[in-house]
Amino acid sequence: MAGSVFLLLLAGTLLCGLLFHTVSHNEAGDRTRTRRPNFIIILADDIGWGDLGANQQAGQSSSQTPHLDLMAQQGMRLTDFHSPASTCSPSRAALLTGRHGLRNGVTHNFAVGSVGGLPLSENTLAEILHQGGYYTAMIGKWHLGHNGPYSPTNRGFDYYLGIPYSNDMGCTDLPGYDLPSCPPCYPGPQILHNRLKRSGYSSCYTKVALPLFENRTIVEQPLDLWRLTQRYTSTALNVIHTARERGQPFLLYVALAHMHVPLSPPSYAPHPSEGGVYAASLREMDGLVGAIKNASDASDKENTLIWFTGDNGPWEQKCQYAGSVGPFLGKWQTSRGGGSAKRTTWEGGHRVPTVSYWPGRVPANSTSSALLSGLDIFPTLLSLAGVNPPSDRRYDGIDATDVLLHGKETGNEFLFHPNSGAAGKYGDLQTVRLGCHKAFYITGAAEACGGSKGRQELHDPPMIFDLSGDKGEETPLDPTTEEYKEVDERVRRWREALLYDIATDQSVSTADYATDQSAAPCCDPRHTACRCLTLG
Repeated sequence: MAGSVFLLLLAGTLLCGLLFHTVSHNEAGDRTRTRRPNFIIILADDIGWGDLGANQQAGQSSSQTPHLDLMAQQGMRLTDFHSPASTCSPSRAALLTGRHGLRNGVTHNFAVGSVGGLPLSENTLAEILHQGGYYTAMIGKWHLGHNGPYSPTNRGFDYYLGIPYSNDMGCTDLPGYDLPSCPPCYPGPQILHNRLKRSGYSSCYTKVALPLFENRTIVEQPLDLWRLTQRYTSTALNVIHTARERGQPFLLYVALAHMHVPLSPPSYAPHPSEGGVYAASLREMDGLVGAIKNASDASDKENTLIWFTGDNGPWEQKCQYAGSVGPFLGKWQTSRGGGSAKRTTWEGGHRVPTVSYWPGRVPANSTSSALLSGLDIFPTLLSLAGVNPPSDRRYDGIDATDVLLHGKETGNEFLFHPNSGAAGKYGDLQTVRLGCHKAFYITGAAEACGGSKGRQELHDPPMIFDLSGDKGEETPLDPTTEEYKEVDERVRRWREALLYDIATDQSVSTADYATDQSAAPCCDPRHTACRCLTLG
């Protein structure tokens, strides 16, 4: 017993040291640069690790991401990078706070009628950089609360243009709604909803039309999804130009929902030989990324870090409208039924394509296998900006400056993957990555293409895989081997220490997940259809 207590205390001490010291002084030059760097974070929704052409092996299908491939060639490709969660709201909250959902309070998605959002007690990356003199702007999907104080312009962003949640959480007129297709909003969301309800067709969300916000005002409802990329592109270029004219460092956070139930405009009309609808949407998103990169290069190339990554893996239950997980197939799970991508802690659910680009600073045509996470973006950007985070709370990310700028492979010693809607309780840290090993304490219950969910299974002792030789997570280690026993002991020590650390953390927040019909965003509350545009 005494030995166990000592190990726990030792692990807690080591862990807390890592959690507390998230902003380090890597190189004196990185903190004393005369001009503070600009940051562009591009977060792609539901994108698969294998969707990035640069991640594909020779002989695979033609790349749909030429602009991102060029960025990878001119920058760094991060091959072992993970989203902080395997679904929308928790992943975004963790990225912006540098804290797990069990600390920041966001453990599952917010709804159209959500009253709250990311707890106001949390400090976002935008708030901290804004206070440090940065101009901050956001474009795209927010999904962290849309009412009053929870909107982006109240959470540190000077400017916002985008949708408050996912593009399948409200009906639209063009191109209709969703894939598989749903009827358009016309003659009105509520009328359409009543008709579909009477017919027994309930998979289309039609109660409220999908709105487009500019700052705190709804400027279009229902929005035209076929024009959205064009609007995002022109707005992003304007943000970059405006910040340049001001001579002010900036943070631009672009959250793209192209792959979340893909919808591409006629200019990207799918062709069977080009991969169909999903590939067309991927090309459209890649084009937007290329436009942003070109504008940044023309404005302040040597002083701008662009970081592209994903919020979680593909939405497997959407079948042909879902992306590719590459070699990370989660075969142990798929052989027993159920999904192994979005919402799960299998590699396909959280290992995401990631590229870092900063000419003259990030080594060109480089690849890093350092174990990193979206949690690390928060401390890394603050470190590069020379801005310290609030000292009254604990963080879960590490400063990855040495990885990005100096080619070091000193990533995280461990990562914890939370339940994001599959088996178990929301937010529970049920899977642990330690070096090349990965331990599962619970599996199953995520829907795959075809509807199978797989039986929820508890694993005690945990089921451990060696990813160095088993990327597909097919065959777990034999529990009787010395390798298994050693890994199991270390994993348990780290997991217990982190859970204890969170349990004693005085800065833990609690999100309000209450819903109310009146909280749904509507340009005219008196009109049940919430329609802003006049129909011809």
